[in-house]
Amino acid sequence: MANILRKWIESDRRELRRLDKLADKVEAYADEYAGYSDEQLQAKTPEFRQRYQEGETLDDLLPEAFAVSREGAKRVLGLYPFHVQIMGGIVLHEGNIAEMRTGEGKTLTATMPIYLNAISGKGAHVITVNEYLSGRDATEMGELYNWLGCSVGINGAEKSPEEKRAAYAADITYSTNSEIGFDYLRDNMAVYKEDQVQRTLNFAIIDEVDSILIDEARTPLIISGPGTGTTKLYERTDRFVKTLTEEDDYKIDLESKTVSLTNPGIEKAEKYFNLDNLYDTENTALTHHLDQALRANYIMLNDKDYVVQDGEVMIVDSFTGRIMEGRRFSDGLHQAIEAKEHVEIQEENKTMANITYQNLFRMYAKLSGMTGTAKTEQEEFSEIYNMETITIPTNRPIARIDEPDLLYPTLKSKFDAVVARIKDFHENGQPVLVGTVAVETSEYLSNLLDKNHIPHVVLNAKNHAREAEIVKNAGQKGAVTIATNMAGRGTDIKLGPGVVEAGGLAVVGTERHESRRIDNQLRGRSGRQGDPGISQFYLSLEDDLMRRFGGDRIKAFLSRMNVDDEDAVIKSRLLSRQVESAQKRVEGNNYDSRKNVLQYDDVMREQREIIYKERQQVITATTSLKNVIMPMVERTIKRAIDSHTLGNETEWELQDIVDFAGTVLVHPDSISVNDLTGLSREDMLKKLMGLADDVYAAKEKQLYEPAQMLEFEKVVLLRVVDAHWTDHIDSMDQFRQSVGLRGYGQLNPLVEYQTAGYHMFEEMVGNIEYETTRLFMKSEIRQNVTR
Repeated sequence: MANILRKWIESDRRELRRLDKLADKVEAYADEYAGYSDEQLQAKTPEFRQRYQEGETLDDLLPEAFAVSREGAKRVLGLYPFHVQIMGGIVLHEGNIAEMRTGEGKTLTATMPIYLNAISGKGAHVITVNEYLSGRDATEMGELYNWLGCSVGINGAEKSPEEKRAAYAADITYSTNSEIGFDYLRDNMAVYKEDQVQRTLNFAIIDEVDSILIDEARTPLIISGPGTGTTKLYERTDRFVKTLTEEDDYKIDLESKTVSLTNPGIEKAEKYFNLDNLYDTENTALTHHLDQALRANYIMLNDKDYVVQDGEVMIVDSFTGRIMEGRRFSDGLHQAIEAKEHVEIQEENKTMANITYQNLFRMYAKLSGMTGTAKTEQEEFSEIYNMETITIPTNRPIARIDEPDLLYPTLKSKFDAVVARIKDFHENGQPVLVGTVAVETSEYLSNLLDKNHIPHVVLNAKNHAREAEIVKNAGQKGAVTIATNMAGRGTDIKLGPGVVEAGGLAVVGTERHESRRIDNQLRGRSGRQGDPGISQFYLSLEDDLMRRFGGDRIKAFLSRMNVDDEDAVIKSRLLSRQVESAQKRVEGNNYDSRKNVLQYDDVMREQREIIYKERQQVITATTSLKNVIMPMVERTIKRAIDSHTLGNETEWELQDIVDFAGTVLVHPDSISVNDLTGLSREDMLKKLMGLADDVYAAKEKQLYEPAQMLEFEKVVLLRVVDAHWTDHIDSMDQFRQSVGLRGYGQLNPLVEYQTAGYHMFEEMVGNIEYETTRLFMKSEIRQNVTR
C-alpha cells in the first residue's frame, strides 16, 4: 500500500511540474495581450478557428487561447485567473479531473478550456448538478464567451425542442446531467430528423464531477410508457406487512439494507393469502410485491429517503439532499411506498428507453470534470471513465483547523453537545454551518435550536428553492445555517464583515456520511482562499454508519478505554481512523454496486448502439431504403425455408412454406405447392425472392414519387423496430430483476444475463425482420385523392 501511495505522490509531482511549465507558456503572452485593443483581442477567435481548420491542433493553440481567455476575463468579468487556475484548466482540456478546493474559482478555471474547445465548432458542454447553477454560470460566464465571439446556449427541462436544438447548436452549451441523458434517449425515439435536438457528443466539463459520475451512477435514466400494473396487490401486501413484527416475522440486515421474512412470517403470508406454498412459481408476482412492501415499510424512511408533498411521494437524493423531480423508484418500490403512505398509487410503467450515466458520458469524445473532492474515488474514475485525478495546489495555504471527531454514547448526548457548541459560536459572532445527513435530522436539530432561542435557517429538500439566498447569507456574523448534504454545492459562502476576526466559518457535522467525499465537501465550505475556519464532527454509537459498519469495533475500542458514562465523550485521532475505515467499507460496497449496474448495462449498451445506429440511418436516409429492406426479406424467407426443410426431401413441409409466402409475401393465390415441388432450397429462395422483388417493383410504381416511397419505407421500419425494441427493453428489465435468483443454483447471474440477453436480442432481430417483411409486402397503399 505504501508503494502505491508513493507512486501516486511521485506521479502527481511529475504531473504538476509539467502543468507548471505549460502554465508558464500561457503567462508568457500576458504582457503582449494586455497591450491589445479590445478589437485586436476579439479578432484572435476567428484567427484560431482558421488555424484549427488548416490543421493546427487544440493542443497547439492552448497557450495563446488560454492567454486570450484570461485577458478577456480580466476586461469583461474583472477576474484574472491565477497560475494554479491555468494549471486546472489544462487538466480539464486534457480530459482529466481537476481536484480544486472550495473557493479556488472552479467556474473561472473552466472558462479557458471551454473557450479553447469551442474553437473546433463541434460543441463544448458545461454540465452542472441543477438548473439554477446552469443558468447562473451561463449568464455570468456567457458575457465573456459572447465578448470573445462564441455563442452560448442554456438547455433546460422546460425548453421546447426548437429552443433545445438552438442550445445544442451553440458553441458552448450549459445543461444538467439528466437533461443531456433524456435528450439523448428522446432523440433516439424520434421518427423524424427534425425532431432530434442533439449533435454528436464532443467535449464536456462536468462540474461537481463526483456527484454526477459517482453518486448518481447507480440510478439509470429511464423513459417510461403506460404499463399494465395492478394497484390492488400493492394495497393488500401493504396491509399484510403492517401486521408483522420485527425478529418474529421478518429480519432486517442493516449492513446490506435488506429485509426478509422469517419462517413464521412465511407461514403468516401463506395463511393471509390462502396459499399452499408462497414460493411456488405462480406466486412470483405476489412475492415480488411482498418484498417491495417490506422494503417500503421497514427500510425506506419518510423524510430521509423520500418526502410526501401535495399527496405525492418525492425521492430525496441521499447524496445531495435534493428532491429528485420527476424521478420514481423502479421495480414497483415507488407504488409500495405510495400504498404505505396512503396516497394515490400511480400505475406501473413500462420501460421504453434507458441508459446509465456511466454509458452516457463515456460517449463523449473527451470528458473532464472538476470538484473539491475526487481523490478518494480516483481508482473508479480511472477504471470506468479513463480519467486521471490531479490535485491542484491552493492559491493560498489552507488556514482552517480540522478538529478530531467527538464520539458520544447516545444520540441525545450528541445533540445536546452540538447545540451547546453552536450556542458558543453564535454568541461569539462566528457563523456556523451545521451539516446533517437527513431531512428529519435537520428538523429535529431546528426544534432543539428553537427551544434554546438560537435564530437559524434550515436548508433541506423541502425548501431548496431558496438555496442560493440561504447560502449567500450563511457567512454573515452570527448566522446559523442547518443544511442537509446539498450544503449549497457550487455556491461560495463568502464571509461578512467582522467574521474573519471572529475565527471564520465554523462547520459542525452532526454525523459522518457513508462517503468521505461528502464529509470533505462539508468541511470545504469553510476556509476558502486562505480564510480562517474550523470544522468538527459529532458522532454517536446510535448513528446509522456506526450501527451498520463500525459499532462492534468501536464499542470494543470504548470498552478498552473503560467508557460507560451516558454523557462521556471521546476525542481521538484513532477514533477518526476507525470511522474512516467504516466509510471505506461502505464506499467499497457502493463501488461494487455501481460496477454491477454498469456490467449489466454494458449488455444493453451494445444492443442499444446497434438499434440506435440503424434507426439513425433510417431517419437520415435521403434515398430509397431498398438496400435495407430487401436483405431483411431475404433473411426472413431463408429462415422460413430452413425451418420447413429439415431431413429428407420427402419430409419437407412445402405446404407450410406456401402458407408462409401467402401470409407474409404475396397474394395466397399466386403460389402453390406445385411451384415449389422438385426445387432445391437455393432455388426456392430465388423463386420467393423473385416474387418479393415483383411486389417491391409494383409498390414503387404505385408510389411513383421517390419521396413517397422513402416515407413509406421509413414508417414501416421505424414502427416495427420501435414496437419490438421497447418490448425487448422491458423484457430485459424484468429479466434483470429476476436473474439474481439464479445465483442460488450456483450460476453466475451476470453470465446468465449476458447469454439470455444475446438470445433475446437475436430473437428480437428475427421478429423485426419478419414483421417488416409482412407489413411492407402485404400493406395496401391508397393514394389520398383530393378534388
